[in-house]
Amino acid sequence: MLTPRFYAPALRPDSGSVALPVEEALHLTRVLRLGVGAIVHVFDGEGHEYRARVVHAERADVRLDVEAPVEPAPEPRVRVTLAQAVVKGDKMDDCIRDAAMLGVAAVQPLLTERTEVPESAFATGGRLERWSRIAISSVKQCGRAVVPVVSAPESLDACLRRGFSGLRIMLAEPGAADDAMTGEALRALGPPAAALVLVGPEGGWAPEEVAMARGAGCRLVTLGQRTLRADAVPLIALGVLQFLWGDL
Repeated sequence: MLTPRFYAPALRPDSGSVALPVEEALHLTRVLRLGVGAIVHVFDGEGHEYRARVVHAERADVRLDVEAPVEPAPEPRVRVTLAQAVVKGDKMDDCIRDAAMLGVAAVQPLLTERTEVPESAFATGGRLERWSRIAISSVKQCGRAVVPVVSAPESLDACLRRGFSGLRIMLAEPGAADDAMTGEALRALGPPAAALVLVGPEGGWAPEEVAMARGAGCRLVTLGQRTLRADAVPLIALGVLQFLWGDL
């Protein structure tokens, strides 16, 4: 049976003990029904994980004694930022869950010309909080000890203008560009230190956005001759890229 894992951002390498955040504490006491003496793993979201023992457990008040370091699942050697156009419904939740599971360092939601979710939908910040919780949950499940940063949605132009050192890739549907690279061409480039991977919305990239990306140094890449669902592209693309870069 797998040892339960909990996220404690307040954990420090020299911590002798740590209190779990309320949501994590409730998961331990009310969902898993663990009590004093239970052995768990706790991680800080920045790559450190430890074996720990529950020394106090009352509903939302849980404290752990930190005992020994534990080796978490290894991080990919290529630091990937997924810039994903916001897709409608719960599909964006799936994109973030899969991206966290596959080891991305960050997720940047994008508002593009053909995004079907209005910008006003993000006014309260509720979606961003949910996406962050989904990323944490996915990291707990897959064994990572690094929680990817999920940023507030921004325009493609703003994303491309930010300083980014590394390979820039825009995933394009079949026929979007005659000179789009294939997997073999990407393999020939060798693994970069970092990569920005741009994935479009349900309706695809607008021609102006493709031109903007080209001007910002992006390489257009296609995943083959079939048009894939926008919410399926991140999972497939990240898997393919990790295979090409030796991260699987």
